[in-house]
Amino acid sequence: MPRQNAANLTIQFSQEEKKILEKYCQKMQRTKSDVIREMVRSLKEYLDES
Repeated sequence: MPRQNAANLTIQFSQEEKKILEKYCQKMQRTKSDVIREMVRSLKEYLDES
């Protein structure tokens, strides 16, 4: 089910980066989108601390 107000983003990874992300997602049982969203949210927390 698509999210309202969602935007698509295309990211190019090296093959090695892609493997790392896929292994992490499999280990944590999370989707790539969820992991990337969490990483972006952590950037906001970093900015709020500045």
